[in-house]
Amino acid sequence: MRHFINLKDIPLRDLRRILNDAKKRKKLRSKFNTLENDTKSPLKGKLLIQMFEKPSLRTRLSFYLAIKQLGGGTITLRSNELHLGKGGESLEDTAKILSTYGDGFILRTDSDQKIDNFRQFLSIPIINGLSPSSHPTQVLSDVFTIEEIKKKPISKLNISWIGDSNNVLNSLIAASVKFSFTLNIGCPKNYEPKKIILDWAKNKNKDIKIFNDPKKAASKADVIFSDKVISLNDKTNKKKKISDFKKFKINNELMSKAKKDCIFLHCLPRGTEVEDNIFKSNKSKVWLQALNRVHVQKSILLYCFNKLR
Repeated sequence: MRHFINLKDIPLRDLRRILNDAKKRKKLRSKFNTLENDTKSPLKGKLLIQMFEKPSLRTRLSFYLAIKQLGGGTITLRSNELHLGKGGESLEDTAKILSTYGDGFILRTDSDQKIDNFRQFLSIPIINGLSPSSHPTQVLSDVFTIEEIKKKPISKLNISWIGDSNNVLNSLIAASVKFSFTLNIGCPKNYEPKKIILDWAKNKNKDIKIFNDPKKAASKADVIFSDKVISLNDKTNKKKKISDFKKFKINNELMSKAKKDCIFLHCLPRGTEVEDNIFKSNKSKVWLQALNRVHVQKSILLYCFNKLR
């Protein structure tokens, strides 16, 4: 049994095994309909329990399809419908019930501590479907998408993140350490990644450059990432934050600083941080990026269930 909580805690060898398996599985899916099982249905009879304390579209759908195509099934719970959410049952007892009925558990939550607490009491694998500090399934899938498009290891590419410092960026920083790629971050002052994240990277001998000028961050980029400036439940002065990020919008001028074949990625949902003509251009690969989550998450499930080929 293996958990999938944070990229920084997973060996590079295992991350590469997941990506290699996903590549093979995607190739084999070309002749299958959406709900047809993969050959041999490697997770036949397995039940994946999903619990979402935050809204989810792509993570929910992609894991639903992932477990179905592997031959298993899924059920989605909302915490406010459980005794746990009403304060009538302890997290420990809830974890034991989940372990009794299910074979794997995905949690999307506002609490990193809750994921850690569940990990302690579960006897089945837990997958982080998004937490305040990390979005590992998203970023590993993004690495897959980049290498698929660029047809070379991500270690040979320049990756730029232009936008707010959030959980996706934290996982991208972890990925830059694991996969040894150049990562430049463009964000306004006072919106930089937390010191604990940068110190961890520094201790791993990773030099991550941070620019308060988005054009410098985008210079010679092979890939430009962005994310929504105002996230759901963002407890901040929204008008001020939007104003602070005004110069960091992804537009033609900014993309012109990158390499000619630079691609644009966005984990979605989008806001005002990217102009429509960029989002809908040939450089934008956001729909492929979303689709690939199914393939990579299938391999993540197999990894957690000790079924990876």
